[in-house]
Amino acid sequence: MLEKQKTLANPFKIEGKGLHTGVMVTMNFLPAPVNHGFKFKRVDLEHQPIIDADVDLVVDTSRGTLLEKDGARIGTIEHALAALVGMDLDNVLIEVNNEEAPIVDGSSKYFVEAIEKAGVVEQDADREYFEIREKVEIFDEKSGAHIVALPDDDYRLNVMISFPSVVLNNQYATLDSIQDFRTEIAECRTFVFVREIEFLLNHNLIKGGDLNNAIVIIDQEISQEALDRLADLTNHPRVEVKPQGILNNLELHFDNECARHKLLDVVGDLALCGKRIKGRIIASKPGHGPNAIFAKELKRQWLKEKEAAPKCNPNDKPLMDINKIKDLLPHRYPFLMVDKIVCINEDEIIGVKNVTVNEPFFQGHFPEEPVMPGVMLIEAMAQCGGLLVLSQKKEKYSTYFIRVDNVKFRQKVVPGDMLIFKLKLTSPIRRGIANMKGLTYVGDKIVAEGEFMAQIVLKTD
Repeated sequence: MLEKQKTLANPFKIEGKGLHTGVMVTMNFLPAPVNHGFKFKRVDLEHQPIIDADVDLVVDTSRGTLLEKDGARIGTIEHALAALVGMDLDNVLIEVNNEEAPIVDGSSKYFVEAIEKAGVVEQDADREYFEIREKVEIFDEKSGAHIVALPDDDYRLNVMISFPSVVLNNQYATLDSIQDFRTEIAECRTFVFVREIEFLLNHNLIKGGDLNNAIVIIDQEISQEALDRLADLTNHPRVEVKPQGILNNLELHFDNECARHKLLDVVGDLALCGKRIKGRIIASKPGHGPNAIFAKELKRQWLKEKEAAPKCNPNDKPLMDINKIKDLLPHRYPFLMVDKIVCINEDEIIGVKNVTVNEPFFQGHFPEEPVMPGVMLIEAMAQCGGLLVLSQKKEKYSTYFIRVDNVKFRQKVVPGDMLIFKLKLTSPIRRGIANMKGLTYVGDKIVAEGEFMAQIVLKTD
């Protein structure tokens, strides 16, 4: 059964300081229409530019994930995005009045709790997954990170972290299903080594940091005087070191909270690939930089898969043969352009036409070097799209195509080619209007494409 896209039932607001900039930020999370995805709207800037949650817009990953589009920026977005994915959302508009998301307690906890209170609703469109069908893998020599995606029937993650530290050496975290994000991952906080804090402060970072929004790890001997100085720098009451090497201002939620937080970051960063993932992610030594590299590779793979030719086995029995097609379409020789239908569901259809030298249009269209006219390719795609619509109707209807846009012809079609048509609804059929995207393949190559709008009319005779 196909899953539906989801958005918020009600808006909600998160306020706080940006971790690195120290600016006060208000984020308003709003319901959004189908196929909207996650987007950030900088309401404090002129023209209120919108920044898509898209890995192609990542400009910096040194201390969080930073997006930029046409000069507008939004940073440290990974915790909010992880919460949206972990709470099973697809479409949300996030209005933000500054350049960095609030850090709150350094986890996704407050975002998740706000989503629970706001509620989640299904929408009138099917959810599209990027289903991992074969291994996707990257190795980042700079960081030593190794990330792999493998086929699975759910979104599951395994994360291992390793640091040259006696306190935090190797840790491992597992999420057996993304549905468990709220209870297993959301409250896990970011962490920092105490030796990094002065460096970050001296480089004009963590202006909004304090000892309450991170686990502070101490793996080197440090004097109480030095600790007091750091507490003063971060405007926090003075603290001491616990025996396990963390400051005594907080209790760990899990023994492996640091690894679980890295898993949280992976979920947030991989949201930037633009599709819900169905597969198992295995990440060793992940970080925002390697995560972005891997998200870009996932996006490249699903775009490649999206344009891949449908697999057609000539031995399979067609779902519609030529006689069934003639029952639904009014077209007849020499204008019936679809030979069979091999796949059909609620919003997509796959059809086939075998091009022979005996096609009547070859008599006048370059008879010495026959090439199928582009207008006939458009007509064939339109007929295939008509079959998608008409197959769902119990009464007799006709389809009339009233608009064709963005048509491209990439390669000539000649006798002997087998054309494979893929037509997909781009939105639900409303008020008798169907919008479709059409692709025509020969082998693995797209030879033609276009966008179609059709009117559906009940036959009166």
